[in-house]
Amino acid sequence: MTPSELLLEGVELMLFGMGFVFTFLLLLVLVIRVMSRVIDSFASKTPIPVAQTPKPAAAVGEPSAEVLAAIQSAIHQHRARCG
Repeated sequence: MTPSELLLEGVELMLFGMGFVFTFLLLLVLVIRVMSRVIDSFASKTPIPVAQTPKPAAAVGEPSAEVLAAIQSAIHQHRARCG
């Protein structure tokens, strides 16, 4: 085979492969859309209520004295190790 024939055969194989991948991806998108519509038709239409949890008061304000003491102790230990 001549180099030009090999090149043409390579281009043909490349186009075939790209076409196959494009077709597969197109088919995949269509199947996913059909599955979505089927699931929507079988799913219940009533919304599921979400439980509301109140935020704790400590998370909104500043930290407690115990937490501040633990943070200060950790900072002091870190500085003592690092120099």
